[in-house]
Amino acid sequence: MVNTSARLLQLLSLLSARQSWTCAELAAQLRITERTVRRDIARLRELGYGIESEMGPWGGYHLGPGTGIPPLILDEEEALAVAVGLRAAAFSGVSGSDQAALSALLKLRQVLPARIADRLGELDAAFTHTAFPDDGRISPALLLGLATACRRGERIRLTYRDGGGTTSTRRVDPYRLIYTGRRWYLLAYDVTRQDWRTFRTDRIVEAAATGQAAALPDPPDPARMVGTGIASRPYPMRVSIRLAVPADEARRLVPPTVGVHRPDGADATIVDIGGPDADGLARYLLSLGRPLRILHPEEVRQAFLARARQLLEDNQAP
Repeated sequence: MVNTSARLLQLLSLLSARQSWTCAELAAQLRITERTVRRDIARLRELGYGIESEMGPWGGYHLGPGTGIPPLILDEEEALAVAVGLRAAAFSGVSGSDQAALSALLKLRQVLPARIADRLGELDAAFTHTAFPDDGRISPALLLGLATACRRGERIRLTYRDGGGTTSTRRVDPYRLIYTGRRWYLLAYDVTRQDWRTFRTDRIVEAAATGQAAALPDPPDPARMVGTGIASRPYPMRVSIRLAVPADEARRLVPPTVGVHRPDGADATIVDIGGPDADGLARYLLSLGRPLRILHPEEVRQAFLARARQLLEDNQAP
């Protein structure tokens, strides 16, 4: 016979796995009587779990908002997934999230069985990270406010500072938040300029809800628009190349945040890439390890040829 505590955990697991269960379904899954199910539901409610019920032949039980934060039940793989997410949050560029995420990770390890905690230790030993630029940090409150506006479809008033340091006020209709691995971006429809724009969230000084409903005419693909915006930003030098691969493969070779792609027939793609100088672009093109043709400028072509010749000379047999 399964003890009461174990049975309550099993019941919680079932309620978390599906939107709704009838009393009979829960009784069959747990191999107990429907009366015991109702008694266990009452106990869970006393512990703070917001379990709601609906009457009628099609009614049942489902998890709803509770009055507190009850214990979280995770299986082994879920615990590992949460640990990976907490580590990512600690270094995501959200100001203040590092200490909160690491504290939550420590608490998670303290309450887990030794077998699972050991696996988390293996992950800790394997993970490393690079420092995040100070100018890329944003506050969790701002990020949450933007996410809420996106979900509610509510127009907001942004105080925004551009790359040159100029501050302006915009009325925008938020659509999506996009994380590129280094920074968060907001994709929104700029009401004043009547166009879709992307905004670096670390440059948003303030975001205030207006109470007006957002209007989102023909929303673009969020990831592609942000990637194109990053790849198209001003660089000291740009190069245009032709890769003899379809557009999908070209995007895997040169991510959309690095280059702007356009198909050149079914089996080739033109890619425009920005960089600091001709030599830096030449080094990047060599790292692709694929046949390519440099269309322009000549300065990058000559830098590419010079590096290719040097590699050939360095690897000549003695």
